[in-house]
Amino acid sequence: MEIRARYTLIGLFTLAAFCAGFAFVYWLDTAGGLTRRAQYQIAFDGPVAGLLRGSPVLFNGIRVGEVTALALDPARPKTVTVSIGIETLAPVRADTKVGIEFQGLTGAPVVALVGGIDGAPLLAKSAGRLPLLVAETNAGQGMTEGAREVLRHIDAVVVENATPLKTLIDNIEKFSGALARNSDRVDNIVAGLERMTGGSGKPSPQIYELSAPTTFPALARIPAGQLLLPDPTSLAIFETERVLVRAAEGDSPVLERAQWPDTLPKLVRARLIESFEHAGYTKVMGRVSDVPQADYQLLVDIRSFHVVPVNGGGEALVEIAARLVDPQGRIVDARTFRHTAPVAVIEAGPATSSLNKAFGEVATALVLWACAAVPAAP
Repeated sequence: MEIRARYTLIGLFTLAAFCAGFAFVYWLDTAGGLTRRAQYQIAFDGPVAGLLRGSPVLFNGIRVGEVTALALDPARPKTVTVSIGIETLAPVRADTKVGIEFQGLTGAPVVALVGGIDGAPLLAKSAGRLPLLVAETNAGQGMTEGAREVLRHIDAVVVENATPLKTLIDNIEKFSGALARNSDRVDNIVAGLERMTGGSGKPSPQIYELSAPTTFPALARIPAGQLLLPDPTSLAIFETERVLVRAAEGDSPVLERAQWPDTLPKLVRARLIESFEHAGYTKVMGRVSDVPQADYQLLVDIRSFHVVPVNGGGEALVEIAARLVDPQGRIVDARTFRHTAPVAVIEAGPATSSLNKAFGEVATALVLWACAAVPAAP
């Protein structure tokens, strides 16, 4: 019996020590602790969904205490009184704002205090009761409840305006039906307005090709060296894709519906390289990267490439100057090639056709000259 009584005392002591330790930890984590706490009460005019005893209290986002108690007011059914214990250094003033925030993935609620104006009096006890803070209206409303409230308002607006909304939808349907039945007339009206205001869209220009000559007289010899043909130089007016006209004052300097497939200098270089290939000289390169070291360079300058109005018709004028330069930069030979072709009427088709003819004559003469001017390989 004595041994059994000793074991009973040891068990009771162990259980009491465990309960005391648990109570101490709980006291440290809630309203107790080793530091002095200031006690306040908060009145919420509505639900405080999810708020529990021990929930954190934040002041300007910093944790300063915990919720110590929650109670209902029998005299005011909507009111919930929340007691909090916070650090005495927290500057709770008469104008401190109170609300509930939801944090983390789970949306755990916390009491949020926001500091007021500098110099406002500190909140003090009134009639022997704890200092009271009044939360903002619907401060404890959760996100789900807020969404439901918004949906209720939307539903109320829709129900109250059901008849006007139905009329509006009917009118929209009638209007869209009328537009569909009179689409042709609407298009005509819009086109007339565009013509009247000058805002009608211009048609896209037609692309005209510049052709390289394909037939050449027999060459006395075909050079063996590499010939580099860089981008031609020209005045800024020729750096365009448009077909140019030497217009009188007040006239348009371009044919509105005619366009080359690329800017004129790049197009001339590409067609000159094709011309050399058609003549049988295939070692003509268009870029420095195409060949490590060229034996000669052919420098081309576009001086004229346009249509000149003449007596109700016109004349296509193409003039290109060429210089053959050796690897030391010395000019081996130079020549200017010029040719004209008549234009019956200054329109896109006849103008580009005559420019093609004039360019073909110039390109043929230039290729024959360059092949003869390039020195024979030693």
